[in-house]
Amino acid sequence: MSRFKALFTQRFPIIGMIHVEPLPGTPLYRGNFDDAIKKAICEATIYLQSGIDGVIIENMHDVPYVKSRYFTPETVSCMSRLALAVKETIRNAIPCGIQILACGNMEALAVSKACNLNFIRAEGFVFSHVADEGFTDATAGHILRYRKIIDAEPIGVITDIKKKHSSHAITSDVSVLDTARAAEFFCSDGIVLTGEATGCETNVEEVQSLKKVNLPLIIGSGVTLENVDNYWNTAHAAVIGSYFKHDGNWKNDLCEARVRLMMKKIDVFRNQLQ
Repeated sequence: MSRFKALFTQRFPIIGMIHVEPLPGTPLYRGNFDDAIKKAICEATIYLQSGIDGVIIENMHDVPYVKSRYFTPETVSCMSRLALAVKETIRNAIPCGIQILACGNMEALAVSKACNLNFIRAEGFVFSHVADEGFTDATAGHILRYRKIIDAEPIGVITDIKKKHSSHAITSDVSVLDTARAAEFFCSDGIVLTGEATGCETNVEEVQSLKKVNLPLIIGSGVTLENVDNYWNTAHAAVIGSYFKHDGNWKNDLCEARVRLMMKKIDVFRNQLQ
């Protein structure tokens, strides 16, 4: 069984984003790391109490991003501290994942191993593309070998395909379906499909085109209370960040009411299937 399906056994699980505050060493950092930890704990608590199915921790506010080879030690150490705080809050009640921007896939695996997290979201798994932080090469072989080396086999690796905020001109002759099949061939635990940018709606026709791929398909951007119906019968799960924030803007604070409304609608959908 897929690691993702083993983690998320309910129908169409909803995974909430915890966009941590800017980390020390990044341009927008405001000297408030203790407050960042408290905020991450607060958001994890809101998600848990609102019935969310899982969470992902991400350093979304660390703009402008640098690729992992330019990380300095505080990036991984601070993400480890934040991940541990979130994990201690939710314990084993729901799965907890992490993404470290940009392309910090092996770093995310290391943090997951140290903090007992359940999965990572990886960029640049198959095929190359040009992101706003520069060229991103395919790293599936490196990621999965590293997972084996550090004895982290239970940790799932869900992988973006045709990643948002990127140009895919160099793979314009490779379709979304071909990319998904390559991810399946390279042992991904689940594929993440997004719109063109954060908060942008994922193309429904592209979702339909991936139905024959034998991997969990996760909608990675643009899911709202109004359009979630477009996805739950064709995709396996959704990652939601922007919609759960006040005014639907990822930069804003988490809105508990929006989380509860979405989970109430998801519960109705699940009950109809019983």
